[in-house]
Amino acid sequence: MTHTVAIPEISVVIPVYNEEESLPLLAAEIHGALRPLGRPYEVIYVDDGSTDGTPGVLLELAREDPATRVIRQRRNSGQTAALDAGFRFARGAVVVTLDADLQNDPADIPRLLAAMDDGYDVVSGVRARRRDTWVRKASSRIANGVRNRLTHDKVTDVGCTLRACRIEPLRGIPMFTGMHRFLPTLLAMAGARKTEIPVNHRPRLHGQPKYNISNRLWRALADLFAVRWMRKRWIDRRLSEEIDVWHTRSGSSSDSSARPSSSAASSSSGSPPSAASGASSRGPSGT
Repeated sequence: MTHTVAIPEISVVIPVYNEEESLPLLAAEIHGALRPLGRPYEVIYVDDGSTDGTPGVLLELAREDPATRVIRQRRNSGQTAALDAGFRFARGAVVVTLDADLQNDPADIPRLLAAMDDGYDVVSGVRARRRDTWVRKASSRIANGVRNRLTHDKVTDVGCTLRACRIEPLRGIPMFTGMHRFLPTLLAMAGARKTEIPVNHRPRLHGQPKYNISNRLWRALADLFAVRWMRKRWIDRRLSEEIDVWHTRSGSSSDSSARPSSSAASSSSGSPPSAASGASSRGPSGT
């Protein structure tokens, strides 16, 4: 049977690594949250080289639902690489990201999208009443404080993957391993308008956590200094605008706007422009 799927407005991107038990419930919760909105969407699972039954579960989900897509990484490359793959394959104007371990609540997605309607480009979740050990919560609080101090940014909960972003700024930022920890900061550097809202956080039911202090402390510090270096040397492309001399003169005909006038031509050859030309008004720059 051939399924016809509307071009999606929303792309949900989910990096997955060894989460076979969580995926069926996650898929049901995502559809339950998005279908009532009446907006076309797609769900992109990026399998980051799973070694359990995850690939088979994902293929079955894709067979059951034409809006579900599966991207397979040839080897385990990390969360940033998986997110980058999802961004490249996404077709929606808005991308929503969340973890596959069920700790992020898909029921919060409509609230993220509603916040974007207020003119924001990035809406980040802040985990309220985190269901983690005190060690993880304490280390996260310290890490967030250090990151904000060194990057001169204010992000309450960098570790929360649940976010909604417009695709244009996402595709314009540099990608590197560990980028997912600094995504709101990098997007803000690119000119994106960002905000935060509290979101639900749930205990892990299946599988094992992928991150701990020992396997992310030194990497996170190295990435932090990389972002600090990048911020100091960032080229702000928003500063550039074209000054359109010929198309912004009031009262000019279509022919005169397509080519220089005689007075302008004489000016370019060294003679001053006529009084009429000098008195013409400029329109807005358009930026």
